[in-house]
Amino acid sequence: MNTKEIAVSDAKSRLSDILVAVSWREIARTYFGKSSSWLYHKLDGIKGDGSDGGFTESEARQLKDSLNDLARRISVAASKL
Repeated sequence: MNTKEIAVSDAKSRLSDILVAVSWREIARTYFGKSSSWLYHKLDGIKGDGSDGGFTESEARQLKDSLNDLARRISVAASKL
């Protein structure tokens, strides 16, 4: 992957407020069909081989959509209480 394709390489710092509250393993599996290590590398801005990486524009959009879906699901669950 060309580094020009990387749109977000600092996701971990951008998401710091929710890092410990979210199951990134479930996000990786449910929304990406990938392993948790794949997502952790993306969040850390590296590739599996340790070189520079991060989220492409498409992956960043998919992560944003997944977090919005999770927020909606939490809101629906909370409204049932």
